[in-house]
This record gives sequence, structure tokens and C-alpha cells, in this order.
Amino acid sequence: MLDSRLKPVLILLAGAFAAFTITASSLGAQVNPDWIEPFPPFRIAGNLHYVGSKDLAIYLVTTPEGHILINAGLEGSVPMIRASVEKLGLRFSDIRILLISHAHWDHDGGSAAIKLLTGATYMVMDADVPVVESGGKTDFQYGNQPASLYPPTKVDRVLHDGDEVKLGGATLVAHLTPGHTKGCTTWAMKVEDAGKTYDVVIIGSPNVNDGYKLVGNSSYPEIASDYERTFRVLKSLPIDIFLGAHGSYFDLQTKYARVKEGGVTSFIRAYFV
Repeated sequence: MLDSRLKPVLILLAGAFAAFTITASSLGAQVNPDWIEPFPPFRIAGNLHYVGSKDLAIYLVTTPEGHILINAGLEGSVPMIRASVEKLGLRFSDIRILLISHAHWDHDGGSAAIKLLTGATYMVMDADVPVVESGGKTDFQYGNQPASLYPPTKVDRVLHDGDEVKLGGATLVAHLTPGHTKGCTTWAMKVEDAGKTYDVVIIGSPNVNDGYKLVGNSSYPEIASDYERTFRVLKSLPIDIFLGAHGSYFDLQTKYARVKEGGVTSFIRAYFV
């Protein structure tokens, strides 16, 4: 019998992107409806674009040598991501590098399909690599929950704190911000827009999820000190444009309305009013 987790990949290969509709029932797990509701793709600033759903944030960094995708969404999200990329007038097949914010099924579940379809080089922070390559089975909190598992995906480059990812003139810096996962990663980059340079930070996640045990956690003894580290790192980063792994982190819908009205200036100002 065909593994149900392979069905989205086969659908993709069959070229049924336009007709594919993501539903909570088709994913086989309880999900936030905003995770699967499409959102208009748009340019945030310079060569940085938004191609995610209403709440699962996915970013595309475009370059003359191909593109970098940050986050893969749910296992069934890939057709929606591809449609968003193509609505921007870009080719999904030009994605050369795949990154993630952290190894949870709502952010890396689509990684296997994206690698298969694009041939992208998959780069993941060292402490999250075992989780990604096990399909979530070694996650300290969710490894024994079938609904949180996804197709295991081979990592092509293991990242470490402070590593740079470069492509076509774009440089992203990987900052280890652990706690939410052991390898949770905050991405920082600079973008140029209308003659100005802006510091962009895409936060991995500072959330302490329901059920997380911060004291006496035998599966993750250093979790509390890791969260402390994360807050220190985040406070140290220069930020003009604040983004994150979920649209709710930065009030995506409000920011999008302001971007349409005034471009990047309104987007930035929105954080200080």
C-alpha cells in the first residue's frame, strides 16, 4: 500500500498544481486554518519576497544565480508555494537553496518534495539535522506523535551558528536561537531598496509551546538556558524589518496592507507606530 506521505509528491510530479487544494482533512492532522489559507505573494523589500500562507511564513530571496527559499511549510503546502512563486513571475525550478527556521512539521514538512522538484541544496542548523533526517521522530517533544511526522529529508549542508549562506550576491547569516527546537535558526540579511540598505531579521521562534518542560527535562536538559541564549541573541541583532516563521509574529495582514499603500517605507514604519 502506498505511504500516504508520498501522495503530495506524486501529485506534484503529475503537474496538478493548479487544481490542488489544501484542506485540513487532506493533511490528516489538526491544523490552524490560517496555516493553509493562501495569501497574496508580494515583494517585501529589495530581493526579498513573501510566498507563504496567511500564517505560515515562507520567504523567497531572488538572485541572478537562482533563488533561496526559507521554510518549506506543511507537507501539503508545496503546490501553494509554487503557485505563489509563479505569481511573482518567477520559476519554482530556479530555487537553488532551501533553508528552514526550525525542524517542526509546519515549517519543514514540504522539504522532501521541494528538494525533489527543484534539486535545491538543503541546509539546516546542526542541532536540527537529526530531526529533519528522521522525519521528526527524534524531536524532543513531538517525536512520538504521528501527526507531527513528515517525510525524512537528507540534509546537504550542516550549518553552525554564524555560518553564512551565499548565492548571487545575497548573504544570509544563520543565528542559532535554540529552545523552541534545539537548532532553531534566526536568519539575518541586508536588502537594498530605493537606494537604502535595511537589516532584515527573520526570527525562528521564541515560543514556549504547550507541554514544554523547562525544568528537569530529561529529553532536553539545557532547554531553559537555550531560551535564555535566544533572547540575548535576538536583543543583539540590528533590525529594520522584523519578520518571523509565522505571520502572526509580525502582524502580516496589517503590514501587507501598508506595503501596498507605501512600499517598504510603510512596512518599516509600521513597527514603530
